[in-house]
Amino acid sequence: MRKYEFEKILKNVEKPGRYIGGELNSTEKDFHAQDVTFCFAFPDLYEVGMSHLGMHILYQLINSVDGFICERAFAPWPDMEKEMRKADIKLYSLENKIELNKFDILGFTLQYEMSYTNILNMLDLAGIELFSKNRNENNPLIIAGGPCAYNPEVIADFIDIFILGEGEEVNLELMKLYRQHKSRGYNKFEFLKAASQIEGIYIPQFYEVEYDELDRIKSFQPKYSFAPRTIKKRYIKDLDKLYYPDKMIVPFIETVHDRAVLEIFRGCTQGCRFCQAGMIYRPIREKSVNLLISQSEKLIDSTGYQDISLSSLSSCDYSSIGSLAESLIDKYDDSKIGVSLPSLRLDTFSLDLLKKIEKVRKSGLTFAPEAGTQRMRNVINKNITQDNLFQTAKNAFDRGWSRLKLYFMVGLPTETIDDVYGIKDLAYEVKRIFFDRPKDMIKGNFTLTVSTSCFVPKPFTPYQWYKQNSIEEFYEKIYALKNIIKDPKIKYQYHDPELSFMEGIIGRGNRKVSKIIYRAWKNGAIFDGWSDFFDYDIWKEAIEIEGFKIENLNRQMEFDEILPWDFIDIGVKKSYLIEEYKKSIMAENTKDCRFKCHQCGIENCEMWRVHPWKK
Repeated sequence: MRKYEFEKILKNVEKPGRYIGGELNSTEKDFHAQDVTFCFAFPDLYEVGMSHLGMHILYQLINSVDGFICERAFAPWPDMEKEMRKADIKLYSLENKIELNKFDILGFTLQYEMSYTNILNMLDLAGIELFSKNRNENNPLIIAGGPCAYNPEVIADFIDIFILGEGEEVNLELMKLYRQHKSRGYNKFEFLKAASQIEGIYIPQFYEVEYDELDRIKSFQPKYSFAPRTIKKRYIKDLDKLYYPDKMIVPFIETVHDRAVLEIFRGCTQGCRFCQAGMIYRPIREKSVNLLISQSEKLIDSTGYQDISLSSLSSCDYSSIGSLAESLIDKYDDSKIGVSLPSLRLDTFSLDLLKKIEKVRKSGLTFAPEAGTQRMRNVINKNITQDNLFQTAKNAFDRGWSRLKLYFMVGLPTETIDDVYGIKDLAYEVKRIFFDRPKDMIKGNFTLTVSTSCFVPKPFTPYQWYKQNSIEEFYEKIYALKNIIKDPKIKYQYHDPELSFMEGIIGRGNRKVSKIIYRAWKNGAIFDGWSDFFDYDIWKEAIEIEGFKIENLNRQMEFDEILPWDFIDIGVKKSYLIEEYKKSIMAENTKDCRFKCHQCGIENCEMWRVHPWKK
């Protein structure tokens, strides 16, 4: 990179700290002395990517291996992109300022479907061919993993290799295989052929798909005998033996989450029917308390952070959460290092724990009832009642909290307008509970924020077959709430229905939908997850130009049809998801897996044997 021009353009952009690297705990190896060079590419802003735990884990893990190097790249904000294109500066890594097209492997993490146009933009900025079929041995290998990779087909035309499941083991196996092939003369096809035998690896070019006149899949078949018919996800069986970094990069600028992150377990037992993570991360696996205490010491010593976040899908469900919290409080009380829980369950136990570990920092509480009526909570298997919410709210108010935020969804299966109005009724009752107490207990300025998102059906959930609400239906429900919530103490917020609708189309799309993504990018779509940049008209035009019909892209799928992701085995049986869908329509609950095993299909599962949390 031309240093003078690089430093010159930094003067013209917002937050140059996004682009300079050199942060505490970043690694700078001799790039040209390594056997295999890997760049972790996050298709969003630096502040978002630097808050992603998976990036920190893989970054430190790969750099801990002799002969391997991992550097980072993020999507430049439009002001930086403009300057780079004007100065003809290609997208580069933060550590050694190496152009991305000089790496052996470029790995994207897929956290959100609406970041896919950023992937194309980053490849283009790096001077790399977008389509996999146009790249040869002289181009980087483009790989991708993360939760959205569980439907890889929608961007299969752009990616050489998908990693399905947890990446700590499989990434190193792939890089070691690459080193072997590179040492004896790299041939891309032969390498991909060998890589296809690694569990958790999916290589799209080894499969062919046929469609019917409605763009439904008629057949999905391997092209070659060596390509496996089913791709089984990878997961780490023993988290106590899992690599976890003893340091994390500390950014120069403020990021979304500025804290040390302690991952306490993986998986979830709640069984919410809308939640993809709760299905794809099964089975539940916990770390021991002693290991977590040791890891916390190393992270605090190496980063200087004053806050530790206990990370998981539902941190209060960790079976030893009480003893872990007590140990961390005792250990860090004198040094004033705080402990935070990113996810709270609706119960008094969670409040007592929060009060204990956060020293009653009354900054506000956030809970997610998800639906406004008990019938709807039964439909989605959200195992909380209105009494749970009201009692928790009262306990929170009695303990000094006066600000509350409640998350809901609209557009859920079988939802009626009365269910939508139930959100308003629930919010008004929470307000009544606050003020219907003795005057000497009413403290603070009460504010209640009600936030609704638009439900998006996801692969590998019981709702993967469900026809998403139309944009018009979403707006009808949103405006119904907006018109009925008139209390100045209650603030109503809602997510963009058009953005959620496109997320649904892309999230459940097949390979043909890649044409829509490419067309939208060509027409200017980038940073689609940001409301300032998302333009539904660009996507609508791309759909029309490529000859698709909205009613075919968003439809009720049949239980017996071939879904784009059916070739992936996550361990959960399809028959179990169908059973859960049918129970949902009947508003029947399924108990938490910790208390009863429901034979979902996960082999040798011990999650229900884990000692359940206690109030």
